[in-house]
Amino acid sequence: MSARPQSLVERMRSHERSIFAEMSALAGQHDAINLGQGFPQEDGPAEIREAAAAAIAEGRGNQYPPTQGIPELRRAIAKHQRRFYGIDIDPDAGVVVATGASEIIQAALLALCEPGDEVVIFEPWFDLYGAGIDLAGATRVSVELQAPNFRPDLQALAAAITNRTRVLLVNSPHNPTGVVFTEDEMRGIANIAIANDLIVISDEVYEHLWFDQSRHVPMATIEGMAERTITVGSGGKMFSLTGWKVGWASGPADLIAAVRTVRQHLSFASGGPFQYAFAFGLSLPDDYFEGLRLGMQHRRDILSSGLTEVGFAVNPSQGTYFLTSDLGPFGFTDANELALWMPEHAGVAAIPLLRAPLGHHRVQQVGPDKQIGNQTLRWAFCKSEQMLNEAVRRLQAAVDQPSTQHEGAT
Repeated sequence: MSARPQSLVERMRSHERSIFAEMSALAGQHDAINLGQGFPQEDGPAEIREAAAAAIAEGRGNQYPPTQGIPELRRAIAKHQRRFYGIDIDPDAGVVVATGASEIIQAALLALCEPGDEVVIFEPWFDLYGAGIDLAGATRVSVELQAPNFRPDLQALAAAITNRTRVLLVNSPHNPTGVVFTEDEMRGIANIAIANDLIVISDEVYEHLWFDQSRHVPMATIEGMAERTITVGSGGKMFSLTGWKVGWASGPADLIAAVRTVRQHLSFASGGPFQYAFAFGLSLPDDYFEGLRLGMQHRRDILSSGLTEVGFAVNPSQGTYFLTSDLGPFGFTDANELALWMPEHAGVAAIPLLRAPLGHHRVQQVGPDKQIGNQTLRWAFCKSEQMLNEAVRRLQAAVDQPSTQHEGAT
């Protein structure tokens, strides 16, 4: 009898490992502080949580909500886009709500890509992008962000476009690097999309988490882009309630109709009471959004300065929940090995910023150090000040114990 073939289809086999789940499990196993997975330690505003509880008690959203999202949330999303960015969206035809931004991105890729179409993304990328592209049967083409500051290389991006390119998937503020693309960079990306008649999926889930002067520039605000851009947003990120898994897309009616068509055959409908709560949350005053931004910026500064004192070289974070660093003082030369070692020996978990194998790239343009992905850690600072300070204390204690510095290091 012949051996049974492997159950998982070949195109998805490279996605079996979730580094986020793996590192969170290791953190739990060793009672380590989890600065790997990007979820806030503290819940979002009490009034939003109370709005969800009230919706449940009043029977609003306990049964299937409309598959495209409740009208109240779709209207609130359209008002948010106009209020913050001057973007006019039709809440009836130009918005779709889903089970988190993750489902929106997957639905968009499935809706827009035929097998063999090319999707161009910047590298490193959030791991869901690669899985979604492979799930759609499309071909991933990656363009490397330029080390050491992870800026987009527009010449490399233009060179990556072929007659099979269908979609540019752009993420700013950028996970995992913490980079926020400048207005000039966004205009340069837009010019390439327009010149090649491409659709852009713009992942902007960290839109209110930009720091210092690195203001977020939505892709749909660039001239000529509103009609070709699907903008992805997230209530979980905006209100520090990631477990509620409510995200959305907005854009031109034809593209949103395509996403809606696929999305209705995935989870069909999502978190009715939470949709009512997020509709309320989007009406909060500007002070809330400014406080969210400045509070996260302060936590960035705590972790950045603490890691620097411990002996890590920290790359500036301009936005998101994340910053990146080198491998620090422990004697490791491989990010994956260090990340697996730290929960047990230093009591802290981080994520190795690993790049896909070179064989997966049809295009790989160039930073000066092609090994940077294997020598970089990503740290999440969306935690309490107490937790961040304790993480730094633990790392320093591990550095101060010479017997642990080289244990297991290569």
